[in-house]
Amino acid sequence: MRNLISKLITYKNIDEPILTNLSTIFGAFENGNYDKNELINDIYTQINSLLTLATTYGFNKNLWHNYLAYILATTETPFTLVSEKVGKTDGSVNEFVKHDFKIFLELFNYDFTNIEKELNIDCFSIISNYDAIIKKEQLFNKDVSLKVQELSSNIEKARNEDEMFDIVTDFYKKYGVGKYGLNRAFQLSHDKNKEFIIPITSLDDVVLDDLVGYELQKKKLIHNTESFVNGKKANNVLLYGDAGTGKSTSIKAILNQYYSKGLRMIEVYKHETKYLSKIISEIKNRNYKFILYMDDLSFEESESEYKYLKALIEGGLETKPDNVLIYATSNRRHLIKETWNERVNTSSIQEMYHSDTIREKLSLADRFGITIGYYKPSVKEYFEIVKTLAKKYPEIELSDEELEHEANIWLRTHGAQSGRTAEQFIYYLLGKY
Repeated sequence: MRNLISKLITYKNIDEPILTNLSTIFGAFENGNYDKNELINDIYTQINSLLTLATTYGFNKNLWHNYLAYILATTETPFTLVSEKVGKTDGSVNEFVKHDFKIFLELFNYDFTNIEKELNIDCFSIISNYDAIIKKEQLFNKDVSLKVQELSSNIEKARNEDEMFDIVTDFYKKYGVGKYGLNRAFQLSHDKNKEFIIPITSLDDVVLDDLVGYELQKKKLIHNTESFVNGKKANNVLLYGDAGTGKSTSIKAILNQYYSKGLRMIEVYKHETKYLSKIISEIKNRNYKFILYMDDLSFEESESEYKYLKALIEGGLETKPDNVLIYATSNRRHLIKETWNERVNTSSIQEMYHSDTIREKLSLADRFGITIGYYKPSVKEYFEIVKTLAKKYPEIELSDEELEHEANIWLRTHGAQSGRTAEQFIYYLLGKY
């Protein structure tokens, strides 16, 4: 195994500790230079790491094949990044790639019989025919799991490196490569030991139909997003209005609806707006459409972070790339809180152009090309939301009249009518019945 890995060319710089450590272990075994107990312990350590990875991504059946497919799906090289954009192309580099794929096929079909027999172990046989415990989707990264297992299954059918070349390059073109290819949503990490932009591995599977009402709002959001993913001009969007009316749900649903068309989302908090330029520099050349998602966005009068957002929207020396938009939600229409004291200009020395400052702050929302209002539903609309949500749960056996009665009681003690209030009421019923 060690000799195989050392011969890689285009995938030479694979930085995967399990593969690297197994390569060293098998090198020692093949040379006969090892202590049996220490080698077994080293192997079990790597098997443990492989099981942890398999649990994280919900791998099943042949974990060794899944792991090798995971490496191919996540390794970013000049070749894989080009394949992500254009798929298969002609070029001399293809010969080097096929050379590497021939090695990967040998790794896929590696015979562990000898080392298991010599060391009296069976761990490689077990992971090659693994029966994983069924887990809830929230416990593993479903996006990565399904794609990697699909790639693994297809490679198992490849008879040679030419067929594997077609399989893998088609995968890159269809899904992409690396974290942006395999995941749909991301957040910023301020841990120096991690990458700056990291995947969010557990997401809601909400769809727009789950949001009752707001048809005009959803239609505007769909039209703008479709233009964006289809490579047409599109606008930054501000969703504003009453709390609990579905602003955040709409954006999450949009991601789920257009993820398969290359849409990705990065969640950016208000205090992270100073990193916008750094985010842009990392994603601007990738073959995806990115929405920078800013939830519950608002600024106090003393905060100046809004200037980073304003600079990105308006465009500084470095223009915002065509593959990036901003979708924000806010309870405020004007985003920046303005006090009465700020309107009273008592000292021309302190601020000669005080009105210009006020206009600058209040105009931030105007920089969004599309603003969509989400307003509190009427009591009748609230009851319709409750009844629609209740239909999803057969265990709730109340009639429409009983639902309205119970929902009205809940409403009187739990705030104003909204989609969020209706959802909380349904959860209450599920716990009660």
